[in-house]
Amino acid sequence: MENNFKRTKILATIGPRTNNEESIQTLIKEGANGFRLNFSHGEYSERDQQIAWIREKSEKMGRHVAILQDLQGPKIRLGKLQAPIEAAAGDEFILDYAAEGQSDNVLPVQYNLAQKVKVSEPVYIFDGKIKTIVTDIVSETAIKVRLENSGTLMSNKGINLPNTDFAGDIITEKDMRDIQYGLNKDIDFVALSFIQSPDDVRQLRKILKDGGSHARIISKIETKAAIEPEVMEEIVKESDGVMVARGDLAIEAGDFVVPVVQRKLIELCRRHCKLVIVATQMLSSMTDNPSPTRAEVSDVANAVIQGADVVMLSDETANGDYPIETVQEMRRIIMYTQTNISVENPIEKIAKPNHENRHAISRAAVNIAKQLNASAIIAETKNGSTARSIAGFRPDVKLISVTSQKHVAQQLSLRYDNRSFVRPDSDDAGYKIAEELKDDGYFGTPPATVVIVSGSQPGVAGMTNRITIRTIQ
Repeated sequence: MENNFKRTKILATIGPRTNNEESIQTLIKEGANGFRLNFSHGEYSERDQQIAWIREKSEKMGRHVAILQDLQGPKIRLGKLQAPIEAAAGDEFILDYAAEGQSDNVLPVQYNLAQKVKVSEPVYIFDGKIKTIVTDIVSETAIKVRLENSGTLMSNKGINLPNTDFAGDIITEKDMRDIQYGLNKDIDFVALSFIQSPDDVRQLRKILKDGGSHARIISKIETKAAIEPEVMEEIVKESDGVMVARGDLAIEAGDFVVPVVQRKLIELCRRHCKLVIVATQMLSSMTDNPSPTRAEVSDVANAVIQGADVVMLSDETANGDYPIETVQEMRRIIMYTQTNISVENPIEKIAKPNHENRHAISRAAVNIAKQLNASAIIAETKNGSTARSIAGFRPDVKLISVTSQKHVAQQLSLRYDNRSFVRPDSDDAGYKIAEELKDDGYFGTPPATVVIVSGSQPGVAGMTNRITIRTIQ
């Protein structure tokens, strides 16, 4: 039996360090199941090339790989400064959206803060390193802030507004341009930043639907508003998946909330059969060093034990000195963890029906596979719902999905435990793929038992209604 099948998947960010076809091919080979394209920066021509490389290399290697478009959202940054500014506590600066450049204590900013913030609200600069307080709304485009601690102000550094209500203004003009770009591209997921309510998800859903996109929505949880208990579950239910965006979440809500929010989000996503990605600083020390810290190893392992579908690498693969080694290390941690300890919580406490028939059949398939010590569960699926439902139970047996839709196979490549294949709709698609895999030695020495979940009307979504047990000789 194949000994390198990892249940928790790896999402790697493409950046300057890996912006070439050789690196993309190697990352796939070493265990990357998907790639994040960060739309906070970069040109569309660059994205075109990256998408082409990913699809070319994944097809050549016979592996379905997901592409995630990560929108910037209302991520605010300083503009271009003449030079870094060494600032001290008590210094005051004006942040002006209308400023074309730096002049004295006036600094350009890439968002009209004057329309959103209030006096006495905190404004964090340089990803939380510098805390300031709003002391005045100077004009329709400018605010005055006072530094609470010393630090260095630099061009294009991020600004966080943890107490600011964006009042539904989450999808920016830049985001709209980026969404329009992605509508006709081979993109599997769109990640929406700084979500505050389920309405933000609904707004993006309408835009994608009206544009004819098949992309699924990943809600990035990184604001105080989004982690309110009643809000958080509603966001999960409206989304196709969530990203625990731990970096900005720590700045917006406090470091101390992150471990608890992560655990709650993973449980909610499992309950509702939604994809969950744990992101930010998973192996951040490997940006500059060839080995991770013990704390980072524990962090990745805990995400695996909690049942995350995906762990994500950011700067580690985008800008780091050891992108390939980082993916190798993450895969090694995942494999060792899943081999030696089970995912937390029995399925009886996690899974919750979102489609009663499918849910019941999925639960039964997982239980049957476990009782029979089956080699795999095979899900025949049109739009991926059956495979997602089965994955929600976190089976400890291989999950194989077969679909006639290429984009569905790509999206399922980030699902827990799943390996996807594209084949024509038929009454015996599951059995045929089992025979193919047997011939490739996927199940080890025959015979092998497989549990096939299918529908009586192949190719029709929502018709999952049968379980078949087959022995592959």
